[in-house]
Amino acid sequence: MKISVASGKGGTGKTLFATSLALSLSNEISVSLLDCDVEEPNDHIFLDTVFTGSQEISVPVPEIDEERCDHCGVCARVCAFHALAVFPDWVATFPNLCHGCGACRIMCPRNAVIERERKVGLVEWGRGNDIECIRGTLKVGEALVPPIIQEVKKRYRNERSGGFAILDSPPGTSCPMVETVKETDFCVLVTEPTPFGVHDLILAIGVAKALSIPTGVVVNKEGMGNERIDEVCRENGIPLLMTIPYDERIARCTVRGIPLVREAPEWESRFRECAGKIQEIAG
Repeated sequence: MKISVASGKGGTGKTLFATSLALSLSNEISVSLLDCDVEEPNDHIFLDTVFTGSQEISVPVPEIDEERCDHCGVCARVCAFHALAVFPDWVATFPNLCHGCGACRIMCPRNAVIERERKVGLVEWGRGNDIECIRGTLKVGEALVPPIIQEVKKRYRNERSGGFAILDSPPGTSCPMVETVKETDFCVLVTEPTPFGVHDLILAIGVAKALSIPTGVVVNKEGMGNERIDEVCRENGIPLLMTIPYDERIARCTVRGIPLVREAPEWESRFRECAGKIQEIAG
């Protein structure tokens, strides 16, 4: 079963939930934790992961053979991301805008587009606390996140079958979150009782509905406010899976890189109960 852990905004506690759920289940079943927050992966800190393998990730970007090019402009017209600009006597390429779709190469009538590989990040794998951990890391200065996430998920598919896979998503509701959440069996949306938390929870629910993925809500920092999360869940027919209180003890262990269920073992049963609810809802 693949469970994605997402949220509309950052800082709600996705990593706290994902790592605690993984550790709570690892004594009973095989668990893999996929850190798809590739701009700032940090699940490995909580699992004391030792990485044993890595793979550089590249995307194809266009390079123009000026001897063949007649500057017809087809390549620029078919590029949805404006990664090429054609002038009367030369073609400008913008690698940082390129998504590696290959349309320019396929549509060029003179076969003047050559694809070169550009490194955009790294995928690493290892183990910590008897949990398989796979993380992606985006190269500094790059903006193309989805290819890294795709390779993280591909690495899991190639290496494992059975058990639980927990995918820690990037914050927000844009392409990186969608790439992480799609094709998972269940999406846990972690939120907080603040105006921003509720606003972005509504956006995230919309994404999950568009992807037709069963969804549940976890409220972190319960007690710090009194926003209308219960009302939002009722309106959208989404179950509230569990709540985690606004507690200084939890905050202290998190900033020290200590998983909640290691600092407070009594929470293990609550996370296992949450996993049971997820399995029941997902069928």
